[in-house]
Amino acid sequence: ALAEIEAATRESRLPVVVGGTGLYLRALIDGIARIPPVPTGVRRAVRERLARDGAPALHAELARRDPETAARLVPQDAQRIARALEVLDATDRPLSDWIRGGVDGPRASLRFHVILLMPSRDAVYGAIDARFRAMVAAGALDEVRSLAASGLDPALPAMKALGVPELLRHLSGDLPLDEAIRCGQQATRRYAKRQMTWFRHQLDADQVISTQYSERLRPEIFSQISSFLLTS
Repeated sequence: ALAEIEAATRESRLPVVVGGTGLYLRALIDGIARIPPVPTGVRRAVRERLARDGAPALHAELARRDPETAARLVPQDAQRIARALEVLDATDRPLSDWIRGGVDGPRASLRFHVILLMPSRDAVYGAIDARFRAMVAAGALDEVRSLAASGLDPALPAMKALGVPELLRHLSGDLPLDEAIRCGQQATRRYAKRQMTWFRHQLDADQVISTQYSERLRPEIFSQISSFLLTS
């Protein structure tokens, strides 16, 4: 992202970073801790313990070894708990210590203007439900069927993507299609709820648009961008 921003700047074009994953955006703006790569063997060992013992047990271990990081994580946050333990096992230093040690981030002269599109929860949920049905109608079942046939480890993130577990259950005969769609919609809505909560509490937005995006919002958004560009 930094390379693309630099390239656009050299061409006197305005870089616009568009996403949905706020953690990536915050990492771009604030930087990333200088943590060395975790060896594959260490990562595999932690993931095997996670599969065997469960996230709460690993969270309890993390609370003993890195209480500062554990206090920021809920016992069900399997991925982040595993990551923190991987760093501990690989470096003998807690993740919280690495974060305090400094970060690699963008050059100081870069300035960011963060615009958050935050429609009402009802509007987001309605869009999620319609989109999930549209995905199924457009061939999502065939996509998941191909994924199942690939023989991937069920613990991989691709196998846990929103909607995939529910459609896999339908393909295996555990759920009728309508029920699989309903469960997939519910899982996506829960994810969106967590995402909206994260945006409210973790993202320092300069401008919040509390409605669905439409062309009529362009003057409001671009007037804010113009004002930002004209200030030092």
